[in-house]
Amino acid sequence: MEVEICVDSLESAIAAARGEAHRIELCSALSEGGITPSFGLIQAVRDAIDIDVYVIIRPRGGDFVYSEHELRVMSNDILEAKALGVNGVVLGLLTPEETVDVARTRALVQLARPLSVTFHRAFDTCEDLDSALEDVIACGADRLLTSGGRFDASRGCRQIARLREAAGKRIQIMAGGGVRPSNVRQLVQRTGVVAVHTSLNARADAGERDSVRFTNTSKTDAAAPFTIHEEDVRAFKAALDGISAKV
Repeated sequence: MEVEICVDSLESAIAAARGEAHRIELCSALSEGGITPSFGLIQAVRDAIDIDVYVIIRPRGGDFVYSEHELRVMSNDILEAKALGVNGVVLGLLTPEETVDVARTRALVQLARPLSVTFHRAFDTCEDLDSALEDVIACGADRLLTSGGRFDASRGCRQIARLREAAGKRIQIMAGGGVRPSNVRQLVQRTGVVAVHTSLNARADAGERDSVRFTNTSKTDAAAPFTIHEEDVRAFKAALDGISAKV
């Protein structure tokens, strides 16, 4: 099983590596769902850990419809991340109609090569996930992170399983969104995925409405830091010990 940990600090990146995560997704501003981290942070993390480092390429919070100016920023960020020795980038562009922006996403994927590219949960806001999957594949991305279009991956299990089957070997489907040690085993067994993504942050309240969102903070805890601990990463991995997923 591949375990990807979302982090926004050098300390959390080191903890994820010591906990033997497969890779990290490095972000800033997790309260905004993650934006591109500073080049200083990327360099510090790259120097400190040996596991794969994927950097999110997202110039701002909010939606995933970007102007030409923002696209230029994203292109420059990809080039800088490549120069700093990262292993992959994480991105996603949509049209105003909330479909995958194939042409511009494909251009960024090609710019990022030979790095690996993950298309992130912007996908989950698309109305037609089947069509969106084909569009992401057409963009040339290597991996798709998804909660199955639901509030979290546990609620989107059926859709994730269907997407994995439809994708076949054309793209890897990685489940993410509210994934914790308490639910990851069942998630993998129900979906057949072999890659999972987690921030290991507190889950939303049980009464939360069933809709897609990209941040775990509330008004009461918005100032709290997002800190990953080595023991939590190990507990997450332990929950997957001996699991047999569909492939």
